[in-house]
Amino acid sequence: MNSAILLVKILDLIGTFVFAISGAALGVERDMDLFGVLVLAFVTAVAGGIARDELIGAIPPESIANWHNLALAVVAGLLVFRFSKSFYRLQHPVQFFDAAGLGVFAVAGTQKALDYGINWPMAAVLGMISGIGGGMVRDMLTAQVPTVLRADVYAVAALAGALVVVVGSSVGLQPILCALVGISLCVFLRLMALYRGWKLPVASSRPPGSKQD
Repeated sequence: MNSAILLVKILDLIGTFVFAISGAALGVERDMDLFGVLVLAFVTAVAGGIARDELIGAIPPESIANWHNLALAVVAGLLVFRFSKSFYRLQHPVQFFDAAGLGVFAVAGTQKALDYGINWPMAAVLGMISGIGGGMVRDMLTAQVPTVLRADVYAVAALAGALVVVVGSSVGLQPILCALVGISLCVFLRLMALYRGWKLPVASSRPPGSKQD
């Protein structure tokens, strides 16, 4: 097993655990029972990776073929459910773990797409999809407009991390270095967007000159 493939497997497991925490945390926040929390943890953890693997032809998807992903998601969900009071002493736990999962999965998805021979622009897009997929499904299951469809800097952060990987790969940098820089950039952009209020432009739905109610 070469270093790039091993890196993807490690990042996938890390991303699975971190994203499962974000899903479970939102489930607890929405007063779901234990089963609901575990379902949300698992779906959040694997949805992006399944979409990526289906698109690049990695069948069956790693998240389904490998029992470790289910185990990690269940463990993460149980930990959040059991220690929910301590967990929520953190500031914005859902957003923090979501940002971490976003960066890890965006980078892992991009590297896996490159390993499968996908051209670099589409590899970056697939990395972005891998990063945002779990959060989109999580938000929809909890009756929220997905974060990626709002003005928040979310998909852009994932795409920035993915581009670091494809650019680094094209100039021959070590995959581990590209991964660390890509994850750091994605997480930095996402957290700065949360704490500084960075948003993408939104088109006005009001006619020119109209007054706000």
